Amino acid sequence: MDWTHYRFRSLWPLPFGSAAVYRALEQVEEYPRWWPQVRTVSRLDDTTGVITIRSVLPYDMTFTARETRRDPAAGILEIAMSGDIEGWARWTVTADGAGTLARYDQVVDVSKPLLRRLAVPGRPFFRANHRLMMRSGRRGLRGHLQAV
Repeated sequence: MDWTHYRFRSLWPLPFGSAAVYRALEQVEEYPRWWPQVRTVSRLDDTTGVITIRSVLPYDMTFTARETRRDPAAGILEIAMSGDIEGWARWTVTADGAGTLARYDQVVDVSKPLLRRLAVPGRPFFRANHRLMMRSGRRGLRGHLQAV
C-alpha cells in the first residue's frame, strides 16, 4: 500500500438549485470568502491558479490547479493538481429532489516532504483533517448560497 496515496469522496446535499450550486463552485477565486480552509486562490490565467489550503492540522498545502473539464450541462468541474499534492479533483453537481447533490471526488498523492515522512502514523489524522475541511466547506457554501 502506498501510504501517501489518497482517494476522497464527499457528498454535499444542498437545498438550492443545481445551477446556483454549479455557479458558486466554478468561481474558485471566491472560495476563500465562504470556505475558511481555502486560504488563498491566485489566478495565473483563465484555467490555472495557485491554491493554498489549511484545515485543523498546522500545515499549509499549496498546489497549482489546472482546469481539465468544465461542463455545465453535465454539472462537472474537474482539475489537475500539482505541487504539495499531485492528482485530480472533480465536482459533479446533480439535481436531487428539490435540491442538489454536489459530489466531490479526489485522487491524490502527497508530495509535501513533511507529510510523506509522517505518512504512516499521520494517515488517520490527515483523513480526519480532510473530512473536517469538507464539512466546513459544505456549511460555508450553504451560508454563501443563502446570502446570495
